[in-house]
Amino acid sequence: MAGRHFDEWNIGDKITHEIRRTVTEADNLFFTVMTHNPQPLHLDVEAAKASEFGQILVNGTYTFALMVGLSVADTTLGTLVANLGYDKLVMPKPVFLGDTLHATSEVAALRQSKSRPDTGIVTFVHEATNQRGEVVCRCERSALLKKSAA
Repeated sequence: MAGRHFDEWNIGDKITHEIRRTVTEADNLFFTVMTHNPQPLHLDVEAAKASEFGQILVNGTYTFALMVGLSVADTTLGTLVANLGYDKLVMPKPVFLGDTLHATSEVAALRQSKSRPDTGIVTFVHEATNQRGEVVCRCERSALLKKSAA
């Protein structure tokens, strides 16, 4: 199991996730179609060319999901009870086809669960950057994690 238990985290712990992902046309197309998002900026090359971006814009909810996904192996894999919420989601720069994204996670808060003594809540700040070092997505994620058996 790669994820850490609640009691293995400290406020300020920061991880640079090794897994990176280059966003492909298929990623964007499949995600956009699967989520029934008809936005022409994601699907229509001609409409996207005529926009201020001049090219296809990657679906923002894909960017968000990829950022969280890149973090899972190092943070909550095998220790997660439930994600409790996502806050302060921002996307300061666009993502385009061919961009390579990588992510970091930092622990912003820790709290014992009041109703479940075998768990605790970790608040992570996840951040995704592109190959140019530009932040393309950031959010806080509150996760209910198991405590270690020790």
